[in-house]
Amino acid sequence: MPRTVSDGGEALDAEIASRTSSHRRTDNGHQPGYKVGFPPKKRLIDEFTDAVKETFFADDPLREYRDQPRYKKVLLGLQHIFPVLDWGRHYTFRKFRGDFISGLTIASLCIPQDIGYSKLAGLLPQYGLYSSFVPPLIYALMGSSRDIAIGPVAVVSLLLGTLLQNEIDPNKNRDEYTRLAFTATFFAGVTQAALGFFRLGFIIEFLSHAAIIGFMAGAAITIALQQLKGFLGIANFTKKTDIISVMKSVWENVHHGWNWQTILIGASFLAFLLVAKYIAKKNKKLFWVAAIAPLISVIISTFFVYITRADKHGVVIVKYIKRGINPPSANLIYFTGPYLTKGFRIGVVAGMIGLTEAIAIGRTFAGMKDYQIDGNKEMIALGTMNIVGSMTSCYVATGSFSRSAVNYMAGCQTAVSNIVMSMVVMLTLELITPLFKYTPNAILASIIISAVLGLIDYHTAYLIWKVDKLDFLACLGAFFGVIFSSVEYGLLIAVAISLAKILLQVTRPRTVLLGNLPRTTIYRNIDQYPEATLVPGVVIVRVDSAIYFTNSNYVKDRILRWLRDEEERQQEQKLQKTEFLIVELSPVIDIDTSGIHALEDLLRALEKREIQLILANPGPAVIQKLRLAKFTELIGEDKILLTVGDAVKKFAPKAVESV
Repeated sequence: MPRTVSDGGEALDAEIASRTSSHRRTDNGHQPGYKVGFPPKKRLIDEFTDAVKETFFADDPLREYRDQPRYKKVLLGLQHIFPVLDWGRHYTFRKFRGDFISGLTIASLCIPQDIGYSKLAGLLPQYGLYSSFVPPLIYALMGSSRDIAIGPVAVVSLLLGTLLQNEIDPNKNRDEYTRLAFTATFFAGVTQAALGFFRLGFIIEFLSHAAIIGFMAGAAITIALQQLKGFLGIANFTKKTDIISVMKSVWENVHHGWNWQTILIGASFLAFLLVAKYIAKKNKKLFWVAAIAPLISVIISTFFVYITRADKHGVVIVKYIKRGINPPSANLIYFTGPYLTKGFRIGVVAGMIGLTEAIAIGRTFAGMKDYQIDGNKEMIALGTMNIVGSMTSCYVATGSFSRSAVNYMAGCQTAVSNIVMSMVVMLTLELITPLFKYTPNAILASIIISAVLGLIDYHTAYLIWKVDKLDFLACLGAFFGVIFSSVEYGLLIAVAISLAKILLQVTRPRTVLLGNLPRTTIYRNIDQYPEATLVPGVVIVRVDSAIYFTNSNYVKDRILRWLRDEEERQQEQKLQKTEFLIVELSPVIDIDTSGIHALEDLLRALEKREIQLILANPGPAVIQKLRLAKFTELIGEDKILLTVGDAVKKFAPKAVESV
């Protein structure tokens, strides 16, 4: 027979068992028993208030404001919005030293990456640099993570570029395309800030970890394939992102579209970048080798192209990056017209993906350094920086895992490292951008390929396969959806499979058969504990989920099937007929009217078989609703016991003695 394991809610059995050894006995030698308690009835407004508080304010954010004078409340409010006012008071030169080194290190990594990522988004190179200047400054004031490095990232850039190009051709309508990018960035920020302000951050949890792993891996391969255009020097390349279209385009250009000088540059520096990453991985103290390798590659390749004039032999170069810091762009955002809806839709999708990536990165490094980050505060910070960014010629920025890892290993102490990085980017925009004129696109492609390879986490994928096959299906579905269709369809598949898993778990909860552990009053899953024995004439079933309208009929039918299987076994082995069915309700945290109706149907079905229904250890919410529905009167309060052991001892004392 199928058996599963879950121990939710049964710690009370062990506690009762330990107490009874020292508890005073009554005159007749029996231990005094406890009855199931009924919680005090709450007013409707109290129930509603408690539900809202637990859903949206589980962390009790107002606790530090209690019993504080008005000026203190104002100060705490400002510190909540701008955490820099709190940690800035304790900032020291020693911390600045670590932040300064970290900021310089991630700046050397972000500058070449930003130029490449902006091309990935279909934007001019300077917009990538703009997005690493303003947003990090805003985040440093409002963010709660000490380690996250802010800027454009590969996955969001690809997603944004794909969605934008579905609406506007950047080659034909460059200005409209850029304006739509700013519009999408604005609404991405509004989405992120709104989720944080209304404390709706739990929405992003619907995208499972497994689905994110698959989505990221698929996006990494898609991004790498897109770089074949610059890596091979192909002029006419497909605009589609699926692997079949890309490989077909590569193959069609193999005889006349490839440029050997471009391939030589790209392959040489890709090998250099991969070797640098390998060295840094083997020796953590040499992390800086991988961090500065992209900038060194850009400098050397640019110098090489300049002295050889390889651009006259088919090597495509960046040509021109606009000099100067971010120009204002608030007047370029579409607040009316047909592009408003399109920008909103694209912004919501890009904002959610950026938010998911940033929160995951922030939590990862916060766990490594043993400090807490406020998820809702992070959302407001990320949203604000993208809203401000959209008005200063930036596109969607978020936390970068590769740069955050370098930031962490470089010894960052606070978000000041983002400020240092931002200042270096500002100096680059003001002074150095003309020097990127001869930078070959091949080197940018190599940098992006080497960066996105780290997004393919095959170790975690293999672990998911070993632990949970359904999770692996979600991972696989997201992965194949991205590489064989598109980024947005891969994302849709990831969300759909994640929701399908939730629905499956909600509609098909586990039920298990319990047996008695020898010489104890403890009852456990007979599959987990083979030594546990079934009690003659008694079937004990535990339901491992809340009972709602989505699963109530299944729970009832599954309990009756357990009963039917036991009756068949009893007939085959000529054992004592079942007289009692005990349903252990410890893990059942809640029940609705459909669940109560299913229990009523179960009771009627058992009465026809002359089997008594016993309930064990219902929780406060469950017993309260059973009482209000008068089910306790229907079954009899004497048949609702504190533990399974009490139920067996009361209704089948001879059976328990024979076990």
